[in-house]
Amino acid sequence: MKLPVETKPALWGAVAGAIAITVIGFGWGGWVTGGTADKLAKDGSTKAVITALAPICADNFRRAADSSSQLAELKKISTWQYAAFVEKAGWAKMPGTETVTSGLTTACAELILALKQ
Repeated sequence: MKLPVETKPALWGAVAGAIAITVIGFGWGGWVTGGTADKLAKDGSTKAVITALAPICADNFRRAADSSSQLAELKKISTWQYAAFVEKAGWAKMPGTETVTSGLTTACAELILALKQ
């Protein structure tokens, strides 16, 4: 099959246009792959869960009988120990769950430290 001479530049232009659109779309247009979209959705939902549950955790702390002494203990420890401290106390464990959402314990500790007792 013989193509007209004018066809070759048009085909090269289409190829260059497709490459340019792909580079622009993924680079600046906000296009993402399916894997990236899944990761973004998971991260967003995890943040939403933490935002919703952290105040409940802080309220669980506030209702504890020994909250004043626990607050003093929390203030003594390092930031990196917050998660273990809150998880051990059980304030972040929600009814009907076996595990604590990752990141919830640290967010809860920060809310607890911000409480005015």
